[in-house]
Amino acid sequence: MDGRQIMGLGGLRGLRGELQYILQRSAGGFLFGIPLLYTVELWSIGSATEPLWLLGALGIGFMGVFLISLAETLRRHGRFHWQENLIETIEVLAIGLLCAFLSLVLIRRITEATPLSELLGKLVFEGISFAFGAALATSLLNKNGGRTGERSPQTLEPASGQAHTSPDVRDTWADVDATLLGAFIIAFNIAPTDEVGILANATPTLWLLVMILASLVLSYLIVFAAGFTNQDERQHQPGWLQRPLSETLLAYFISLIASVFMLWFFHQLHPGDPWQKWLSSTIVLGLPASIGGAAGRIIL
Repeated sequence: MDGRQIMGLGGLRGLRGELQYILQRSAGGFLFGIPLLYTVELWSIGSATEPLWLLGALGIGFMGVFLISLAETLRRHGRFHWQENLIETIEVLAIGLLCAFLSLVLIRRITEATPLSELLGKLVFEGISFAFGAALATSLLNKNGGRTGERSPQTLEPASGQAHTSPDVRDTWADVDATLLGAFIIAFNIAPTDEVGILANATPTLWLLVMILASLVLSYLIVFAAGFTNQDERQHQPGWLQRPLSETLLAYFISLIASVFMLWFFHQLHPGDPWQKWLSSTIVLGLPASIGGAAGRIIL
């Protein structure tokens, strides 16, 4: 292998590490930002705030992310790296704003008819919460912290006397429990609010398919693509329900069941309601529930 090939492989690994870094930060952003997204007060505050106040709010968000970055660097290295922290803060804030924009588009709080001033207001206030989540992602969701490229990969070997192909029901039930717990932790505070009904009524039927796809993609990326601590272990777990695709589908189905229960528990759905309301409300709440379920399978 010549020098150019070695440099090419090194660049590929570096690019993969940067991509996983972005995915990790985005996962934290979605996990911490989604609950605030389901808040009608934020929609109105964002659409009625003056530009100078928005600029000040963005500055406060920048300082908050910068302080989180400094604390994380001090914890990992015992000293500050001001220039690196400044660059990382800009990156994290940009990731938070991008994730917030995509989320607002997904729940149709930003459409082609949204005025620019209203768009910027919603984006700034929601983007700050996403940025805080993105800044905390590697500390709370990844035990190793830092960019994924800094970690040395671990090769997982099957346990003695146990083949990879032999199904293990315990792993499946552990994932079911973790998914349910994560879904309830994130979505339980959202289920009793009026925002779920508002979004469900305002979402066209075909757009529900987009929300389903987004929920599945986000769940898959968080668990199997973002490079968190136990990603390699999860990809080598035995059993056909432990494969990335089947596990993602099963976890989403469980998140929908949890969403139905929460909506029924808080009297947001009743047996006499039309099936369209049941379907749309469940899918709308299924978005934060599936993200919480994905986080649960990482942490637990």
